[in-house]
Amino acid sequence: MSNNIIKTIQESIAVKQAICEDANLVNTIQQVSNVITSSLQQGHKILFCGNGGSAADAQHLAAEFSGRFYKDRTPLYAEALHCNTSYMTAVGNDYGYDQVYARILRGIGQPGDVLVGISTSGNSVNILEAYKVAKAKGMIIVSMTGHSGGKMKEDSDYLLNMPSTDTPRIQESHITVGHIICEIVENNLFP
Repeated sequence: MSNNIIKTIQESIAVKQAICEDANLVNTIQQVSNVITSSLQQGHKILFCGNGGSAADAQHLAAEFSGRFYKDRTPLYAEALHCNTSYMTAVGNDYGYDQVYARILRGIGQPGDVLVGISTSGNSVNILEAYKVAKAKGMIIVSMTGHSGGKMKEDSDYLLNMPSTDTPRIQESHITVGHIICEIVENNLFP
């Protein structure tokens, strides 16, 4: 049993080591941090969306921005789009689950806002539909995916594709990378 525990931890470390060795991905993490910093400086929003565990990750990262990360500072406008269950169930029922994120972006998305789509496969239909609206509105699209990037890769301004095809390892890396971005943005805005 303890061998399985150690093996799982080693697999998680291996994915993070692969991130460290991917200069392109490290550079994209820095670029995304700078884009989010700039967007917030200009009074825009950071909006997150995902499904299942990725929805939990979206909510977690939005809370790091809107609450605090390391520093006691001014809250930043960040929101996970799935948190209103009445909205989600009404739109899911009336228009279909594939429209839950697209519809809310039609109402609140503005040019210069950043939409962060989180999906281990990169193929979440409701996120792909949201990307259509985000592009039409002039929003900046960041995708956090697994290795291939899936269909979300095509519509992304910035792709953070974790070097793994294993869902739990991808999700762990999404939070690690998300925390790094939060720390950089917080330090940029509150030196």
